[in-house]
Parts: sequence; C-alpha cells; structure tokens
Amino acid sequence: MRNTALAHTALLGALAAAALTGCSADPGRPTDAHATSASPEARWKPRPGLPWQWQLDGKVDPSADVPVYDIDGFENSAADVARLHRDGRKVICYVNVGAWEDFRPDKDAFPRSVLGEPNGWAGERWLDIRQIAVLRPLMERRFDMCRDKGFDAVEPDLVEGYGNDTGFPLTARDQLRYNRMIADIAHERGLSVGLKNDLPQIPQLLADFDFAVNEECAQYDECARLSPFIAAGKAVFHVEYTEPRSGFCPVSRRLGLSSMVKQPELGVWRKPC
Repeated sequence: MRNTALAHTALLGALAAAALTGCSADPGRPTDAHATSASPEARWKPRPGLPWQWQLDGKVDPSADVPVYDIDGFENSAADVARLHRDGRKVICYVNVGAWEDFRPDKDAFPRSVLGEPNGWAGERWLDIRQIAVLRPLMERRFDMCRDKGFDAVEPDLVEGYGNDTGFPLTARDQLRYNRMIADIAHERGLSVGLKNDLPQIPQLLADFDFAVNEECAQYDECARLSPFIAAGKAVFHVEYTEPRSGFCPVSRRLGLSSMVKQPELGVWRKPC
C-alpha cells in the first residue's frame, strides 16, 4: 500500500549506486542451515497473467472472482485464509518489512535505534535495514505468522529505503543484502515471495524472488523494466491509481502483466484490464 510517487524522484537518484554495487558479492547474505530447508518445488510459483485482488483495507471481502488474493497478514485470520483456499484461491500475506508501524501488535519489539524518519504514512517510520541482527528475528516472527495462518506467499513492503530520506545512510548494497535476507526468510518457511517495486535492482534480485508487485509503472513509463520477471515465467501483479485503463491496459496485456486500477486505500473496489 505504498504509492511509488512518494519515492520515485529519490529512487531515480539511486540508480547509479545500484549499478555500481549491485553486482558485487553479498557478504551479508545469510548462510544458516535453514536457508535451503524448504524445497523450491513445493512453493507456489505464480505464472504471468493471473488475475488478482489486492485488499489491504480491513478484513478480506472474498467477493472478487479471481485466483489470487493479496491481503494484510495481521488483519486477517487463519480462518479467512482457509475460506479463500476453499474457494480455490492462493493467498499472499502483506507485511511491512521496511518501516515500523505504531498500530501493529509487535510495535514494542522494535528498539528505538532502528527507527528513522517518518515515511509519509501516518504512524510509520523507516527502519535501519543495516541492523540485520536486530531486524531478522522480528521479520522471522512476522513470516512465521504468515506461514502459521496458511498463506501461500508474502508481499514484503517498502524494500527500497535506500532511495528515500530514511534518516540513515542506506546504500544500494545495504538494500540488496536486506532484500535477499527477506527472500530467504520467506523461502525457509515454504512461502513464495514478491519483489515490491524496487525496479533498479530487478536484475540483481530476479533469482531471489518468485513474482513482483508493482505500483504505477505505467504512470512513470517503466513497465517494460518488469519484463525480466515475465521472461522468467514469474507473475507481475500491477496496479495503477490515476491512469485510465485505456492508456495502459493494451501495453500491460502485451507485456503479460496482471494489471488493474485500484483506489489508493486498497479496498474492495477494482477495475482489471
């Protein structure tokens, strides 16, 4: 639920850093014994073109006739996920991994040392993603919640802090390390994981993520940058908020994106391509 307009200008400024550091070896990538404990073959692998529903505003409404639902992991129960499964749907667990939220039940588990600047959303502050030892167990518990509720996948949000004014000197290398850690945590639990926005690092992260979630690539004429996911047989779940469907749906269909128009609140309403 993060409009890319908030970070788009700053993120373009990080392109050079991404190019310089993205191809380096990643010494911070976890190498614990659990990293390969879940068989890749057992994970859900969404293919390009799947219709989807993205509802982060409150408890899920199961009325959309689509095979994929992306819903808030905290606000929905195991029973909600099971109901969607009974209807033949796969379910993605939305979790914020890049910012602290003062309305989550685990808010007091985050030490003040990892809390940065406000990110433009009420009650949220950027996280210092360099502090892996602090953040990894917190994110593991959140992903445990997704697994225990029966979700098939995770949508980790705000994984492009390096292109924003976070209050910390984050680099593209820091972001690659953190994003790969997030992907590993998901895979260890048998969950597939999507790369949310972060277009500059797609070449470096394509192998680590099972699908992509994107906001407003049509508005910024960037949808072609998601083509590596499609070429790899991985779905790209895409939304626009202000663009008319007539302006972007033909391109989306040609590229193989799973596109729709949503309102920024991400309620039930949707207009698919």
